[in-house]
Amino acid sequence: MSVQAFCRERDVCAGSFYHWRRRLGVIGDPVRFALIETKPAPDLAAPLELVFTSGERLRISRGADAAILQLVLAAIRA
Repeated sequence: MSVQAFCRERDVCAGSFYHWRRRLGVIGDPVRFALIETKPAPDLAAPLELVFTSGERLRISRGADAAILQLVLAAIRA
């Protein structure tokens, strides 16, 4: 698909497309995606579980403090 067709289909300015392509190309690291599967939680105490490629799991229970969760996620990203 051409750049023009891609931009037209998604209602994106070609200049913006080229800007982001250039900016993302500078990063150097490959872009990684996460597969998210949804299924009923067997235990309502842990409705959200993140499973990392290392096999480690992070369970987030209902009512978790948002500020603490932000700190934990920041530490994981570091």
